[in-house]
Amino acid sequence: MTRCFLFLLLLSSFVRAASDRPNVIFIMADDLGYTDLACFGSKYYETPNIDKLASQGMKLTSHHHCQNCQPTRAALMSGQYGARTGVYTVGGIDRFDWSTRPLRPVDNVTELPLEKKTVAQAMKTAGYATGMFGKWHLGESGDHHPGKRGFDEAIVSMGQHFDFKTNPKTEYPQGQYLADFLTDKAVDFIQRHKDAPFFLYLPHFGVHSPYQAKPELIAKFKDKAAVGGHHDPTYAAMIASVDESVGRVMAALDELKLADNTVLIFTSDNGGVGGYTREGIKKSGDTTDNAPLRSGKGSLYEGGTRVPFIVRWPGVTQAGSSCDVPTIHVDVFPTLAEIGKTPAPEGQPLDGESLAPLFRDPTAHLKREAIYQHFPGYLGAGADTWRTTPVGLIQSGEWKLMEFFEDGRLELYNLKEDIGESKNLATEMPDKAKELHAKMIAWRESVKAPMPVKNTPQTGAEPKKKGKGKKKKQAE
Repeated sequence: MTRCFLFLLLLSSFVRAASDRPNVIFIMADDLGYTDLACFGSKYYETPNIDKLASQGMKLTSHHHCQNCQPTRAALMSGQYGARTGVYTVGGIDRFDWSTRPLRPVDNVTELPLEKKTVAQAMKTAGYATGMFGKWHLGESGDHHPGKRGFDEAIVSMGQHFDFKTNPKTEYPQGQYLADFLTDKAVDFIQRHKDAPFFLYLPHFGVHSPYQAKPELIAKFKDKAAVGGHHDPTYAAMIASVDESVGRVMAALDELKLADNTVLIFTSDNGGVGGYTREGIKKSGDTTDNAPLRSGKGSLYEGGTRVPFIVRWPGVTQAGSSCDVPTIHVDVFPTLAEIGKTPAPEGQPLDGESLAPLFRDPTAHLKREAIYQHFPGYLGAGADTWRTTPVGLIQSGEWKLMEFFEDGRLELYNLKEDIGESKNLATEMPDKAKELHAKMIAWRESVKAPMPVKNTPQTGAEPKKKGKGKKKKQAE
């Protein structure tokens, strides 16, 4: 009798402790640009639900992810920079023909290594029910599937917005739009886990190509005048579907009276597919525009890495507030670990810092001095044109230094005064450039970041066959 009583007492304590932790929902769009939301500046796209979320919470205006999707997802899940996971880009290094370039890129890891513990595993250890519905992109077969990486429930889908495939195979009504399907699963998950803490990861495939949207939403934007490089009614309709998803999640939280005990985050995985014509990479055909930021997805200028980030944490974040402290993808794991009151994985250093102090006070200071990016590869944009060549960067406060590895060129920008990165100050301010460069080199050494090597006939890539990799070039 005594043992039974003690067991029930311990169980009751565990349930009570778990209930003290807020629910966590992390929603991520795919390829949504920094200014693709009305609350981040668009005068063409319409995002009333996400705008409402921003009005109720905090905008992080200097948050950064990687230049394309797979490395961002690896960093979010592991809490580590690509130098530790080996995930720098999408696919193998032969996706683009670098055979005539000066450097051989570092080989890329295409699945998150199994020894890396995920944030979902950490949250599950803390007593959270965990669910993931959408684009995973870190390996789907065997133990790499998210259902084996800490998620109690996981349905993966990407590649098409209509007539899509899911892993595992899941039935859905004919003609259903993918964003709606994923939202159905997310809302159902919330409803079934309303009585205990849950962690929901909802990574949409929208607004990634192929550009497909619901006809009634396309019609809504068909006759709307373009504004500031935002012009495509189909793309606008795709954004509207993601916004509808956020609205449905918010409505479910309100209906179940969970909103006050739920941390809700919205962001994008990388910059928008635009800014290339302004950069001189393409003659025409930008899907969107990230202005005033420079360039777009695939670049490590701000248009490729700076993304919208909104957090609503009732009782913690101030409604309608914003924070301009530089933050980055590796901060998400330690942030959620603090919210969920779970320790970091043993033997797995987390490269980021919890953003909870900023959520409480947007004028607070983090302990670190800088954030970093390391990209030892190539991302093409067409025949012998490049969104980026191998490059590393450091951002410390308003200062950003980029080192291009092919020729050692340094570019220094003051993002507070020149958010468009139009004036390289490296020659004008050599001491500042030298200071930041030394810190970046020290960081690379500390994380053992591999560098690309000289390209010779022995290490160069074989010339591509005509048409090889064409689909992936368009997609990523």
